[in-house]
Amino acid sequence: MKTVWTYFWHFLVVLLTLASIAFGVVVWVGGEAHLGDDMTAYKVGDEGPHVFQRGDRWVQHTLRGSRDEGFWIEEKIHALDEAIPVEVLFPLDNSRFSVEARAEFATPPVRYQDDQAILALSDIEGNYKAFRDFLIGAKVIDADLDWIFGRGHLVLVGDFVDRGASTTQVLWLIYKLEQNAAESGGRVHYILGNHEIKNLQGNFQSAHKKYFNVAGMLGKQQSDLFGDASFLGRWLMSKNSAEVINGRLFVHGGLHPKLADLPYSLEDINRFARGQYRQMWYPKRQPASEDFLLDTVNGPSWYRGYFEDDLTQEQVEATLEKFQAKAVVVGHTPTWNVKTLYNKKVFAIDVKHPLDYRGSFPPRRSEGLRMESDQAWRVKDDGSLDAL
Repeated sequence: MKTVWTYFWHFLVVLLTLASIAFGVVVWVGGEAHLGDDMTAYKVGDEGPHVFQRGDRWVQHTLRGSRDEGFWIEEKIHALDEAIPVEVLFPLDNSRFSVEARAEFATPPVRYQDDQAILALSDIEGNYKAFRDFLIGAKVIDADLDWIFGRGHLVLVGDFVDRGASTTQVLWLIYKLEQNAAESGGRVHYILGNHEIKNLQGNFQSAHKKYFNVAGMLGKQQSDLFGDASFLGRWLMSKNSAEVINGRLFVHGGLHPKLADLPYSLEDINRFARGQYRQMWYPKRQPASEDFLLDTVNGPSWYRGYFEDDLTQEQVEATLEKFQAKAVVVGHTPTWNVKTLYNKKVFAIDVKHPLDYRGSFPPRRSEGLRMESDQAWRVKDDGSLDAL
C-alpha cells in the first residue's frame, strides 16, 4: 500500500509541475484565464443616449425600462444648433455623468508645440471603468470626472471601442473631457485606431453582442450607431489618424518605412485616411498611389512592423525625420508593459487593461505613458511613475 501511495504522490507532483509549466507558458505568450461575466454587462435599460439627425432636428434616444417591466425609447428633440444635454449611466456602479453636446465637428490640427505634459494611453476597448479609474489615478481628472490636468495633452491612441460592453460610456466620456480640457487650456487628442475605423465602416464583428440588441431595440441597424446621421459617428469622422505633439508622433499602428521615400506629408496621410474612414479597403485592379496608406497591413492604423524584427534603427529614424518627430508612440500591438524600442525612438503603450464586467487571472493592470520635456515615464494605475 505504501508503494501505491508513493507512486501516486510522485504522479501528482509531476502533474502539478507540468501544469505549472504549461500555465507559465500560456501567461508568457499573453494568455489568461477569465473568471466569469457579470451579467450587468447586458443591461440595456438606461442605455444611451444615442443621438441621430432626423431632418432638421437632432433626436436623442435613450432606452428605458427592464425585461420585467418592458422597454421603451425615451425620445427628446433638439434643434441642430442647440446644445444637447447628455446624461450617461454606467450600470456597473450606477454612476452618472453629464455633458452638453454641440454639433461642432471641426477636424483638429495635426501638429502642436508647447511645453506642456503629455499623458497617452491606448486600446481601452470599451472598458469605461478602467479608463475612468486610470485617469483619476494619473490625476488627469478628479473623482467627479472634472479635468485637473491644466494645459496638458491627453492623447488617446486608438481602439477605445469594441470588445467591452461600455463603448457608449467611453465615447461620451471622451467627448466630455474634450470640452472640459479646452475650457482649461488643455487638449484631448483622439487618434483613431483600426477598430474605430472598422465601426465607421459598419464592421462590428468585435463589438460586444449587447450593441446588436441595442441597435435593434432602437429600430436601427448596428451600422447606424456610428453612421452618417449619428452624432457620435460624425464626431469620430472628424478625428485624425496621426498627430505630432511636442515632437512625438502618435499613431495607432505605426508608420511603414516606405513612407520615408514617398511624397506624403502628415496632412496628406490624415486626409487620405479620413477620406476612406467609411470605405472598406480591398485590393483594386488599378490602385491609386495612396492605397498603400489605407490597406489593413501597412496603413498607419494597422501596421505592426516595429514588433516584427524586420526594421533597422536607420529605417525608424529616417521615417521620424521625414515627419519631423523625435519618437513615435503606438498602440495596436499588445505588450506586457509600456516600453521603449529602437533606442527610445518607439514607445509601445498597448497593455491589457482591466475588463469592466469580467475578472481575469493573472489580474490586469492599466498603464500609460507620460512625456514632458525630453523625459518619459511609465504611468501605473495608482499614478506612480517609472522612468523609461
